[in-house]
Amino acid sequence: MIYRHFNAPSRAFTQFSHELIRHPRLSSDAVRLLTWQLSLPQGARESLSATAERARIGGCAFTRAKRQLKEEGFVHERRVQGPGGRWVTQQLVSSTPLTSDQAAKLLARTPDFTCTDPVTPQVAPSPRKPAAGQPTTPSTDGHPDKDLKEDTSNLPADAAETSETGAEPTPADGTPTSPHLEDARALIGVLPLLSPALRHIPPGMRHELSRLAARWLDAGHTSADVHQHILRGLPGTGTPVHRPGGLVRYLLRDVPPRILPTPPAPAPTRARLSVRLEGARECTGSHIQPMLFRPLADETLCAECATSTANEPMSVPDGEHVHAPS
Repeated sequence: MIYRHFNAPSRAFTQFSHELIRHPRLSSDAVRLLTWQLSLPQGARESLSATAERARIGGCAFTRAKRQLKEEGFVHERRVQGPGGRWVTQQLVSSTPLTSDQAAKLLARTPDFTCTDPVTPQVAPSPRKPAAGQPTTPSTDGHPDKDLKEDTSNLPADAAETSETGAEPTPADGTPTSPHLEDARALIGVLPLLSPALRHIPPGMRHELSRLAARWLDAGHTSADVHQHILRGLPGTGTPVHRPGGLVRYLLRDVPPRILPTPPAPAPTRARLSVRLEGARECTGSHIQPMLFRPLADETLCAECATSTANEPMSVPDGEHVHAPS
């Protein structure tokens, strides 16, 4: 059993209808947000988000409460453009549900939005300082003094050689270009997909890293071997990598010899008899060809050899007598 005791406040109170407090489709956060807004003094311009922060309503709960209030018609919003081209969002909070037309009429009665922030004036251009010397017009006739038969390109020597031959420039140390350079480029290009720590490799280092990776491919390593070696060299989870390009260069600097895994020795195979000959044994008697029989116990002779052996006369040494049983 519950008892209620209520004292009417003498000051600083707001009247709310029971339908608002007991609304079946408004959550407790929505009711608290609405009643808090309606309890503010006349002329207050506190936004719904500021009210939610003061009422300790979290971000997700505020979004859900605001959506419920807008669906039920207690909150309406519109975007207007004020002086100076600045846009502002106007919010209307009502103690009773309003339609869109009713809310538009009430918002139209509100005073025009005035921007309190001063507009930054445009800075006038500074006076231009004249250049030294007398103004002259560029020459448009005549030929350059340089011989036209010469190459007038200003490209670097390596770039010029590349443009003429269409091949990669030879490194400065004189080492020939690796035949696996294209595969090495593809290997380096997929590094950002292997780990988030390798997403910010500078594009200018990719050619250098490709040359290092090509040395691994020339030594017989596969792309998977190089990727596994790089992943093993990365720091643990949560440790940032500030220079991923330098780390990859350090990991690919030394090329170890590739050690092929030793295949396991095959298990010795044992001659297996057919199912019909399972449990058979070769007779130790005198046969032209090997004779197989199925023993009942530990016999070593087949039935034929065992019968002939039992029927043979037993030889007796000289000087001994055999007494037949009576």
